[in-house]
Amino acid sequence: MSQIKRRLSAHFILTPQGLLRNGILSFDADGVLREIAASDAVDSQQRVEFFGGLLIPGMVNAHCHLELSYLRGRIARGCGFAGFADTIARARNETAPQQRIEAAAYWNARMEHDGIVAVGDICNGTSTFELKRNSRIHYHNFIEGFGLRTTDFSFLRRIAAESEALGLSASVTPHATYSLQDAAFRAIAAAGNPLSVHFMESRGEQELFEERGPLHERNLREGVTIDFAGYGSPAGRIAGSVLKEKNMLLVHNTFVTEQIADTLQHRFGNRLTWVLCPRSNDFIERATPPAELLHRLSGRIAVGTDSLASNDSLSMIDELKRFPEIPLPERLQWATRSGAEALGIDAWAGSFDIGKRPGAVLITGIDWDTLTLLPHAASRRIL
Repeated sequence: MSQIKRRLSAHFILTPQGLLRNGILSFDADGVLREIAASDAVDSQQRVEFFGGLLIPGMVNAHCHLELSYLRGRIARGCGFAGFADTIARARNETAPQQRIEAAAYWNARMEHDGIVAVGDICNGTSTFELKRNSRIHYHNFIEGFGLRTTDFSFLRRIAAESEALGLSASVTPHATYSLQDAAFRAIAAAGNPLSVHFMESRGEQELFEERGPLHERNLREGVTIDFAGYGSPAGRIAGSVLKEKNMLLVHNTFVTEQIADTLQHRFGNRLTWVLCPRSNDFIERATPPAELLHRLSGRIAVGTDSLASNDSLSMIDELKRFPEIPLPERLQWATRSGAEALGIDAWAGSFDIGKRPGAVLITGIDWDTLTLLPHAASRRIL
């Protein structure tokens, strides 16, 4: 066995079996977890670092747009989804490339400090790749395709190949059910795995298939005709266009109903992850995703921060505060194990299992009587 380098303890430790009181985690020099023990007298143990709070594995931000970090504070709250999309399109051209990279570097460092060990990151180009190559964070780059007038998406595979050449995992993915014509959506969905699709983020997504609503009106203004309304709904399009063998992250789900969830859960089973980004949904639509519904249906739920175009920070703890109705240990599993499973990295990340190297993160600001995250709750990486 490799020599133990660090022994960590806290009031509680999040294990796959639940919360362990006064446990001790032993890691080797490579950060591999070698032993989990419990002790009634932690303070009498040798070489144990004790922390006041809760130790959890490194967190997984299952949905982010790091390259949009320069947009923090540039977009008004509550402008609705169509208005939000239009504002982003204008703001993209108003910031110099160096400022964009500096913003991304700052927030990458913040995520490292806060204990995020992996990110499912949406990419529309290569600008963040060099930064990611030198980061402690594991990034999976989702190379996103969109454009109702675009017919040639071969550039997506070139971007994915550049990512992989730098040692960064990548897959191509459709942006959403409303932003690609039929042939393009099918081709990109067939080529990528895993897929990360923005889904039911606004009411307008369903309305588009009914030839009404803000997305439909936007297409009319721009003279764009869609060829996929025959699917009847965003869920119908996913079910009818994506092979059931695909690993699928559906992101946002703000307006998902029980019928929609049942349909897609039945089709994709444990290959489906519902990714929730509640602060972004509140920012754009003043809406909240149906966490209790998805929790009751026993689907896999993960958590993301979305971009700083629609958020104040990339804090996973602040996202988890938005679901007080869900028991804290389960929310913490969403932010760790579920995200790792969604990105296919659970062999080494997401849980305190012997042989993994998940990192260790301290959470402070917990009401222990009610197991509640207090307003000032925060996280920081310990290992």
